[in-house]
Amino acid sequence: MVREFHQKPVTFVREVSINVLHLDNAIRFYQDIIGLQLLKKTDRKAVLTTDGKTPLLTLEQPADVIPKEGRTTGLYHFALLLPTRADLSIFLRHLLHTEYRFGASDHDVSEALYITDPDGNGIEVYWDRPSSDWTWSNGEVAMGTDPLDGNSLLAESDAEWNGLPAGTLMGHIHLHVADLRKTEEFYMLGLGFTIVNRFGGALFTSTGGYHHHIGLNTWNGVGAPAPKKNSVGLNWYSLVFADEEARNKVIEKLNKIGTEATKEDDFYVITDPSGNEIHLVI
Repeated sequence: MVREFHQKPVTFVREVSINVLHLDNAIRFYQDIIGLQLLKKTDRKAVLTTDGKTPLLTLEQPADVIPKEGRTTGLYHFALLLPTRADLSIFLRHLLHTEYRFGASDHDVSEALYITDPDGNGIEVYWDRPSSDWTWSNGEVAMGTDPLDGNSLLAESDAEWNGLPAGTLMGHIHLHVADLRKTEEFYMLGLGFTIVNRFGGALFTSTGGYHHHIGLNTWNGVGAPAPKKNSVGLNWYSLVFADEEARNKVIEKLNKIGTEATKEDDFYVITDPSGNEIHLVI
């Protein structure tokens, strides 16, 4: 895995928080099926990790939680990036053993498995091919949706499943949005991301030459409403900046396009034009 795409000075996604219907049930799923570890837990919140210290995913159960709403903006999927192809091979064999339903795709830049948690939250688990094998043309990276060669992937490793490896990262997030033009302005002119691929009502954006840190689509309909705050789905995700200066520059750019950043503890909170909440951290 090429880690420079997920470390400073690149701006990248570090952590995701989602709402679930039943916290204890969700914890069991994310431990037994996905392979995350419990870092800390309260009555209505659980923080999950792979290395025993770094939060990757936070699960929350609002007191008045409602099931996931259809045809809204919000989470399409969050994506856990594994260090090696062998790690994905082990995970695939684990899914086959559990008989939990999943999808699979070869995206040219990566190989990916897709799962939906019991509450309808989308999850991708993937590994990246070496960046030297990615194909770029006129500033865009080639990404396909071809069938995954499952037999080849299974042959990569016969090691025993023992949860996700400690080197697992939050590789990217993919969101439903309401309007691509406003979204493009926000993520490019405000947050400073670059569009690296356009495909069928979707934008793929990144910094530092990655294939994408954030995917954005209108597949739930142009003008789709934001979900209710107590709905199953995305609470927020965090973006890591190189330092205070880099974050302040982004906050200035966001102000120029009409987006206000609110200070909370040691981070700032913003909301994209489709109602997706983002935490700006360093």
